[in-house]
Amino acid sequence: MLWVLTLLVSLGCVLPSSMVQAQTTSQSAKSTEKSGKKKDKPPSVSKASSAKDKNKPRDNAKHKASSSRSVQQAKSKSAPSAAKKPSASVKQARLDRNQNMTQQARPVRASFGQLAGLHATTDALDLHSSVALVVDQDTHEILYRKNDHAVLPIASLTKLMTGLVIAEAKLPMDEPIRITQADVDTEKGSTSRLAVGTVLSRGELMHLSLMSSENRAANALGRSYPGGLGVFVERMNQRASSLGMKDTRYVEPTGLSSRNQSSASDLAVLVAAAYKEPMLREWSTSHGREVEVGTRTLQYNNTNRLVKNPSWDIGLQKTGYISEAGRCLVMQTQVSGRKLIMVFLDSAGKLSRLGDAERVRQWLESKPALHSGQPLPRQYLPG
Repeated sequence: MLWVLTLLVSLGCVLPSSMVQAQTTSQSAKSTEKSGKKKDKPPSVSKASSAKDKNKPRDNAKHKASSSRSVQQAKSKSAPSAAKKPSASVKQARLDRNQNMTQQARPVRASFGQLAGLHATTDALDLHSSVALVVDQDTHEILYRKNDHAVLPIASLTKLMTGLVIAEAKLPMDEPIRITQADVDTEKGSTSRLAVGTVLSRGELMHLSLMSSENRAANALGRSYPGGLGVFVERMNQRASSLGMKDTRYVEPTGLSSRNQSSASDLAVLVAAAYKEPMLREWSTSHGREVEVGTRTLQYNNTNRLVKNPSWDIGLQKTGYISEAGRCLVMQTQVSGRKLIMVFLDSAGKLSRLGDAERVRQWLESKPALHSGQPLPRQYLPG
């Protein structure tokens, strides 16, 4: 029995130990499980963190897109204030550019002088104008001539007769005249800075017509003449006839029509008559003028750059151009102490008429006593 008791005691010690071991093992497992769970948490945190990190570029992209939209919205909001209305000079530059592009796009047509073969005529100075005439204003002597009796379209040289008729009529220069639809060019479709509805004085219209060759201004002068445009054109032709201008005919006051025609000999007579009017001398040779049109100020300049050249002494001048007439120029000037009248018609290049005037002046300055000795009949140049 003793050995049984010993065995039981012994078993009683062992069993608790086994149970302790089992419990310990179970707790250890649980602890391990818990610790395992705890150890697993960092990776999950890391994954979350990684996910956040992965999301950061997208968030940045969204932020950039949002910023970009904000900038664009800010620009669009500020655009109306930044987009100021263009100035008058910018508008004029655009108008000139568009007009030049339109002219360049149009097919180049031969002038009447080219069609008549006048450019085949040779001359001592090799002028580019097919018609030329230089006359001593005092002695009526012809100093240089080339096809001077050829009858051709005269373009805006017409405006010199328009100015002469207005000046001799003694009409009030301060009378306001409104530009109307009737003054818009339907002959050539040319543009104008004088919008329909613009009101200027007769004197301002005269100035712009003579200095800057403003077509609407010239037409308004004729339209507002006592009796209307028809009476005015009739008066232009009567005045030409009274001056002995037998080759001259006018159909309107601007020169846009190719039916306004004359010869160099007749135009020399017209220049001599127009030179007697101080108003025509002053306004045709002025360098420029500012005109108030509503809230705007328009700057007009002379179409003849020689008036600003200090080497020239020009008392009266007028330029002209339509494709049928070529480039034209008439002037009263002094060269080597002599008062001269120069006429150049149907010049082929834009600046060639001015070049022809320079050639004639240099030739006269080098040989001031040289002339043809052929007097121009006095009925052509009234004293």
